[in-house]
Amino acid sequence: MGVRGLQGFVGSSCPHICTVVNFKDLAEQHRSRHPGGTPTIVVDAMCCLRYWYTPDSWICGGQWREYFSALREFVKTFTAVGIKLIFFFDGMVEQNKRDEWVKRRLKNNREIARIFHYIKSNKEQPGRNMFFIPSGLAVFTRFALKTLGQETRCSLQEADYEVASYGLQNDCLGILGEDTDYLIYDTCPYFSISELCLDSLDTVMLCREKLCQSLGLGLSDLPLLACLLGNDVIPEGMFESFRYKCLSSYTSVRENFDKKGNIILAVADHIAKVRRLHQGEKKLEEILPLGTNKALFYKGVASYLLPGQRSPWFFQKPEGVITLDKPVVSMISGPESHWEVPMCTDPESKQEVPMCTDPESGRDVPVCTDPESGQDVPMCTDPESGRDVPVCTDPESGQEISLSSDPEFKQEVPMCMRSESKQKLPVGTNPEFNPEAPMFTNPEIKQEDTINTGPEMKQQVTMVSDPEILQVARAHHVQAESYLVYNILSSGEVECSNSLEDELDQALPSQAFVYRPVRQRVYSLLLGGGGGDTSACPTVKEWFVYSGNPLRHPDLVRPLQMNIPGGTPSLKLLWLSQEPGVQARRLDTLLACFDLSSSREELQAVGSPFEALCCLLIYLFVQLDHVDPRAVQLGSLLVRGLTTLVLVNSACGFPWKTADFMPWNLFDGKLFHQKYLQSEKGCTVEVLVEQNRSRLTKFQALKSAVCRACVKENRPISSRRHWRPHHSGRWGRQESSSHRTSSGHSRSGQGQHWRDQGPGKRSGVCLTPALDIGCVFT
Repeated sequence: MGVRGLQGFVGSSCPHICTVVNFKDLAEQHRSRHPGGTPTIVVDAMCCLRYWYTPDSWICGGQWREYFSALREFVKTFTAVGIKLIFFFDGMVEQNKRDEWVKRRLKNNREIARIFHYIKSNKEQPGRNMFFIPSGLAVFTRFALKTLGQETRCSLQEADYEVASYGLQNDCLGILGEDTDYLIYDTCPYFSISELCLDSLDTVMLCREKLCQSLGLGLSDLPLLACLLGNDVIPEGMFESFRYKCLSSYTSVRENFDKKGNIILAVADHIAKVRRLHQGEKKLEEILPLGTNKALFYKGVASYLLPGQRSPWFFQKPEGVITLDKPVVSMISGPESHWEVPMCTDPESKQEVPMCTDPESGRDVPVCTDPESGQDVPMCTDPESGRDVPVCTDPESGQEISLSSDPEFKQEVPMCMRSESKQKLPVGTNPEFNPEAPMFTNPEIKQEDTINTGPEMKQQVTMVSDPEILQVARAHHVQAESYLVYNILSSGEVECSNSLEDELDQALPSQAFVYRPVRQRVYSLLLGGGGGDTSACPTVKEWFVYSGNPLRHPDLVRPLQMNIPGGTPSLKLLWLSQEPGVQARRLDTLLACFDLSSSREELQAVGSPFEALCCLLIYLFVQLDHVDPRAVQLGSLLVRGLTTLVLVNSACGFPWKTADFMPWNLFDGKLFHQKYLQSEKGCTVEVLVEQNRSRLTKFQALKSAVCRACVKENRPISSRRHWRPHHSGRWGRQESSSHRTSSGHSRSGQGQHWRDQGPGKRSGVCLTPALDIGCVFT
């Protein structure tokens, strides 16, 4: 994460940049400077997950109650000294960072392969040096923090920009994280989460001013340095030859520094020399081999500029300058980040398009986004018509295309054009207590103050055309109350990181395939416009990690027809209506997403808080061809199922309480693994529930409900059975151009095609462990 080589350089070559500080002392100093103010720390939550997860067992799916307790202790410690915390999570992957995301996922695959090799060789959990966070940890941490009363946000772009921007604009005490990008942003102080001692509240502050002194640079030079070294936007290899050229001409090589350290010093020295010559960007243009990467390079540098900040390496023009046939230049502020992006109005379409400065001519030119590379490329003027046209072309037709871009939304997809919306919605209103202001609201999560959704958005490229629905989805995304819903509606692109799955064991299908039919029905619900017709629904791009997927392209997944009594309801009905009976429609829709409409009676008989759990178990039994007795992967599969429930529940308007499928209320990986091994040894149910009559009664009730529902679905369950492979072929994927396309299958087709199964190696497969999950949860 962050700038390549900078973390090691700071740690080994410039240790004076790191200073031990105490948060309690800093808070007192902040209060003395700002009487009446509350010291606030912005937390990059994604950087902190490894620090927060302290339970001993992590391989079996996670010890969620212990994890929840660790989070509670973390919050309590800061609250006790009067420090407010605000947590930011990544809400989507920007297109220009997709390659880096893929690179990390493939790296994680190799780490997971080593973990399973260790387990098979040693029959025990690896040491902490091989630690891999449990599946779903980031998703459920959002809900855990909200349950603890903390302000939690999900980003609309890369979270580090929103973290740095919030810290600067709100005069925060500092940023807590583990990302060298925070040394580059000109924002509030940056503190290391890995060096934090919670007992004393001591940690290390990394001082960007001292870094500049060591490098002979100014703060405004750091973004240029970061891009020349390589970061999440600029591939490390793009300027490799340039860096070595700098090193070869560097006359102050330090013997006590390693090669990477001297490269950083050499590049910084070169930047300082160019700046001293007062030739700025033009000189760099002559030296840097930008070529076709020019737009990406400038985008990388600009990505570090916070609201109101400018770079001396760009030609600057006063706001309001008339250029390019005198279109009006305005500064549009993103609704969340308020990042100022120069815009010009196309005289033909009247649409606003972003501007960049041509370094050769010094003129501002409009930018369009290449749909393949995700890079911004400038527009040129047609000599015949005099109109500005983009220099990017449609990869299929070869025709030039023009896409609108809002600075808040980083993904340009030619879908539905949203007309401007002037309606301000009272986001966060609970319909149960204020029927006059109906909203799509989760009644279980404490609502925060109305979020300012920013100025009206001009023509926003989205997957849906209803501005009210998009506005509601966006607000709940920002408040971290939903999962993936806004991503589907806004860009039609979703991703899921690695799970603990053994790529060498094909017996148990990947969670990406197991829950894909559920997601396909959710796509139909969200993108179908009501009525259940999927013929006009666009495909959704899925970046899901599973064995054999090189992640070169997303899977193009088609929505799947839903079967709902009374037809598929509209999102306005599910999200906004307070009419009698709408809660029942929400539940009908949720069950239809799992294709379990016939199991409603059994689930209602179980009651809260076990309805969601039993729904998931029934779905797994009906869908899976067999279960491989490997508790590690089964535990991961179960937790990913809980995240799927979060998606479906939020898409359907929260028919169930969110708390009912939070893992700290349901699942303990270590305990599940113990019970699983007992079951494999033939222990009775009475032994599994430790002779506790109350647990036995509850387990039998859950088992009865699940079994009755499975019989209805023509999938009776026995404790042990022989497995005979009867599926061949791959999971409904067909090669279409360079993308994989999935249309999905319904259960009426006699089972799902998961992947090539091959002959089984075990004579029998035990299904009781999955049922034993019920007694683990009680």
